[in-house]
Order: sequence, then C-alpha cells, then structure tokens
Amino acid sequence: MPAAPHRSRAELVLSLGVLALGLGATAVAFSLPEGGGYARIGPNFVPKVVAGGLILLGIWLLAEHSTGGWREAVPDDPAARGEHAFVWPAFAWVAAGLLLQMALVHSAGFVLAAMVLFACVARGFGSTRIARDLAVGLVLGLAVFLFFVRFLNVNLPAGWLLPILGGAGL
Repeated sequence: MPAAPHRSRAELVLSLGVLALGLGATAVAFSLPEGGGYARIGPNFVPKVVAGGLILLGIWLLAEHSTGGWREAVPDDPAARGEHAFVWPAFAWVAAGLLLQMALVHSAGFVLAAMVLFACVARGFGSTRIARDLAVGLVLGLAVFLFFVRFLNVNLPAGWLLPILGGAGL
C-alpha cells in the first residue's frame, strides 16, 4: 500500500503567503505611474513582472501541496542537509573584520582596511598564517582600489597610503 501523501500545514501557509504577497505586489505595481517614454516601459514594469512571478510561484506551490506535498523537500535534520555546527570564533573573526574595515576605511584608507578585513576573514576560516594573509589582503585591496580609481573613476579613500599612491587616491 502506498504511503499517504505528505501534506504539511506549513507548506500550505507558505504557499498562500507567497500568493498573497504576489497579489499585494500586483496592487502596488498597478498603482505606480505609467510614464514610459518612447520605450513604453515605465517604473511599474519590473514590479509587475516580479508580482506576476510571485503569483505563479504561489500557484505552483499550492498545486504541489494539493498533490501530495512539496517535491524535493529539505530535511529537517541539519546533519542530513550537510550543515555544520555554528562556530562562534569564526563568526567573531569575520564580524571583527567587518567592524574594523568600517572603522578604518576613512582614516587608514581603502587598501589597508581591505587588508585587515581579508586577514580577519582568513583567520575566521581557519588560517594561522597572519603575515601571508596580510600580504594577500594588501595585494587584493590595492588591485581593487586601482581598478575602481583608474578604470571606473570611483574615488576611494587612500588614507595613510596617499603619499605612496599619489594622485590615484584623489
């Protein structure tokens, strides 16, 4: 005897939620102005496309729910999904790197802030070679800095490296 279809209340609620979100987005999209110029595409075009996609997704999810449950459902067990346990020290290193980057970008400059961020993230991912990580971060930060400043004409702060970088950071 085949197993009974798996119908979850959460799947039904999420399906209806996606459909309701699509219907709400449709109401908002049709309230936006039409003015589209010669191309006839105005500011409400993309919201209408997104709303239509949400409606289609909601209908699809409802159809799957009504025919036995969502296909390819993700297991509830984190180990079955291949997830690892949360590692607080790794999170702390990455968060510290982001905070240091934000604190240093205007005073020390983009390149040095990127170097510190790279080294902290590398440490969070398990690296113990701080000198190598700082060197790689410096090279990558300098490459990104020069690309943005020279090719994209975006002004990034040179900070303490202004005497070395010259006019590239102005």
